[in-house]
Amino acid sequence: MSLAPSITELLARARADFRMGVPAVLRDGANGALAVPVETLDKHRLAAFMALGRPSLAVTARRAETLKARSYDGDLARIDLPDGAGLDWIGAVADPSKDLNAPMKGPIATRRGGDATLHRAAILLAKAARLLPAVLVVELEAPAEFAAGNSLTEIDLALAGPVLSALSPLHSVVSAKLPLEVSEAGRLHVFRPEDGAEEHYAVEIGRPDRARPVLVRLHSACFTGDLLGSLKCDCGPQLRAALKRIGDEGAGVLLYLNQEGRGIGLANKMRAYALQDQGFDTVEANHRLGFEDDERDFRIGAGILSELGFKSVRLLTNNPAKVRMMEANGVAVTERVPLKVGLNPLNRKYLDTKAKKSGHIL
Repeated sequence: MSLAPSITELLARARADFRMGVPAVLRDGANGALAVPVETLDKHRLAAFMALGRPSLAVTARRAETLKARSYDGDLARIDLPDGAGLDWIGAVADPSKDLNAPMKGPIATRRGGDATLHRAAILLAKAARLLPAVLVVELEAPAEFAAGNSLTEIDLALAGPVLSALSPLHSVVSAKLPLEVSEAGRLHVFRPEDGAEEHYAVEIGRPDRARPVLVRLHSACFTGDLLGSLKCDCGPQLRAALKRIGDEGAGVLLYLNQEGRGIGLANKMRAYALQDQGFDTVEANHRLGFEDDERDFRIGAGILSELGFKSVRLLTNNPAKVRMMEANGVAVTERVPLKVGLNPLNRKYLDTKAKKSGHIL
């Protein structure tokens, strides 16, 4: 029996390395590359990268569109570093908060031809680490030897591919009674994914009948709205209104999923807020950062409901995408229950954007 880490554990290690600015070695058959996120890159490791060859900067097609750079690879672009490019230039290309301060970055040349598999995996790892999806990549001739010689995490994409695309299995850690303001008959369940990512929670109120559709709210964590009472969104009012509605009915479940900022993390959410201060709406801000409109994975909610024994729900939501995702993952939605609360003068534009661009029914 081996004590060596599994591919899931190696991916968790690579995510942690990325957050600290430590590169990882990615291998696809005989091809290999060294990758590190721009957000955590320093000048010393940049110099080491330059000594290995001519790196490219992998960004998503969303970020490339803002930069007016061609995405020959479809979902991403491999940017060639110009002569003399240093950390400031690379950071300005990767981080949209610097767009106004460094408008003259182009013309930007991107690679055409060749395989972008390693670059694509590097961007996925950066997103999973809740970092900006911009990664410096340099090809290696002997990736396994380079990883071993530099004590770096090596990821074999033949093994990692299925893990990256699948939902990590969730396991119940503990549950305990939790009396709440809306109901003394509360119980909190904690679920932990196998891949070492954030834990998720289910607040069960009363004793919901597993044989009947249960009233459910899928709520994504919002530190600013849920905890601080931010007026930029409607998350806090939705959380409290959902709990009250379930408490009034006497039975139901609120799923609290740790997918802050539509799945991009709090730091990137604040970057999006800074872009909104410049006049961009929430969708435009996400795109300039290099993300899609919504990076959340609602399969997590379906998985928790299945673990709790529920097969059908009455879903408290204004978002039809949540309904479709539940049904696509084996949870029948017998009713969409509207949750229209929290409108104020400071979030009116945000809610208008959710309706017009994200399909929310408001």
